[in-house]
Amino acid sequence: MARYRFETDEHVLFRETLRKFLAKEAVPHYEQWERDKVIPVSFWKQLGEMGFLCPQVEEAYGGLGLDFSYGVIIGEEMERVGAGLTGVGLHNDIVVPYIESFGNEAQKQRWLPGCITADVITGVAMTEPGTGSDLASIQTTAIKDGEFYIVNGQKTFITNGVNGNLFLVVVKTDPAAQPKHRGISLLLVEEGTPGFTKGRQLDKVGMHAQDTAELYFEDCRVPARNLLGEEGKGFSYLMEKLQQERLVVALSAQTASEDMLAMTLDYVKSREAFGKSIGSFQNTQFKLAEIATKVELGKAFLESLIEDHLAGKEIVTKVSMAKYWITETAREISAECMQLHGGYGYMEEYKIARRYRDIPVASIYAGTNEIMKLIIAKNMGLG
Repeated sequence: MARYRFETDEHVLFRETLRKFLAKEAVPHYEQWERDKVIPVSFWKQLGEMGFLCPQVEEAYGGLGLDFSYGVIIGEEMERVGAGLTGVGLHNDIVVPYIESFGNEAQKQRWLPGCITADVITGVAMTEPGTGSDLASIQTTAIKDGEFYIVNGQKTFITNGVNGNLFLVVVKTDPAAQPKHRGISLLLVEEGTPGFTKGRQLDKVGMHAQDTAELYFEDCRVPARNLLGEEGKGFSYLMEKLQQERLVVALSAQTASEDMLAMTLDYVKSREAFGKSIGSFQNTQFKLAEIATKVELGKAFLESLIEDHLAGKEIVTKVSMAKYWITETAREISAECMQLHGGYGYMEEYKIARRYRDIPVASIYAGTNEIMKLIIAKNMGLG
């Protein structure tokens, strides 16, 4: 059965195939991956073999030539398993599209086929220890030296930081540029490049299966041919792609909310207190009615944005609204659903506990929700 208006029979079959695959190859192993704090590369390879990595890439490079609507399906089904699979969506829908859009032919031929098979696993390195939302103030430099850029700096909170072997690194090629954002460029840095090392794997509150690490660059010699697009255009490239990134985050939070509602409905119908199911209590009914309403509102809003994005429309303001509201709502829902689970909701064996600790970071990454509100206000003519 189609979930969205834009879905065809092909979409439905694609979702069914992916769901069956994940039920067999991911769900039974997910708790172990959470303990290991990493998704095995062998699972990435299986995704590639099944056609679930970067299906939007042109057939000339080994892809399926599909549109973002299939990425929506992959993102939703991964999130239903657990937020620790977020790195797949980052690879498919956030990093690889930079290479597709701004890479030259040699770069596409060099890296895109591997992105589809998981021989290449990507990450994006924007955030630094002293720089988060203020991207124009990054300190990592890349100074031209003949046929190389000499890169110095540190990046942190890097998704796929352990498994990744190709990183889109945001650097300052002109540290003196004014305004500052005009000095930003994008470099593709491969694991094994002299001067590039991975730091410790970071110990997060949630999303344990998703590997996150620090990256260090010390006189790292990156071939000039690894410059993505034009020098000094990095900031504009980032702004262009953030629309889809924030849509992906909102989509994940929406899926998590739907999952939390479904598991809590099942729980309150089976759990008894004072001789009857807790779902029969008026407070429980009111809480779940409120949650169900928020979930439906989020789904309707998100569907309209996905359709507009697929049509190539500019939806920066609305996607900022969706990213902020849906992630905040998901955080509220996680607390309400945990409360309805009672003491069991605080036990790791119950999925709601994992949802409760996984969801808060969605309000922080891809631009904090405070930044989303600033964007909305600015586009309303304020400030």
